[in-house]
Amino acid sequence: MFLEIIQLLLLSLILTILIEVLFAICYGVRDKKDYLLICLGNVLTNPPVVLIHTWLLVTFSFGGLLIKLPLELLVIGIEALLYRKYAKQVFHPVLFSIMANVFSYFIGWVINWFL
Repeated sequence: MFLEIIQLLLLSLILTILIEVLFAICYGVRDKKDYLLICLGNVLTNPPVVLIHTWLLVTFSFGGLLIKLPLELLVIGIEALLYRKYAKQVFHPVLFSIMANVFSYFIGWVINWFL
C-alpha cells in the first residue's frame, strides 16, 4: 500500500509539473527561474492535495467535487501568492494559476478517462 501511494504521488507530481510547464510555455513565460518556481509551487501543493484526496476517498469512499473543489481552490490561491511575490514573468498571477490548474486538472481527467 505504501509503495502504491508513493507511486501515485510521484506520477501525479511529475504529470502536473510537465503539464503546467507546458502551459507556462504557451502562456509566454520565458524566465528560467519562473519555471523553477512553477515546479516548486507544485512540489509544495500537489503531494498534500493528492494525499488528502486519496485519504478521503479510501476512508469515506468519497472524493467528489465537494472535496476536489476546495482543495483545488486552495492550490490556486497558494500558487497565485507564490507567483505574485516571486515570479518575474508570470503576468496576472491569479489568472495564470487558475488557468494552469484548470488545464492540468482537465488533462489529468482525460488521462484517467482513458486508463
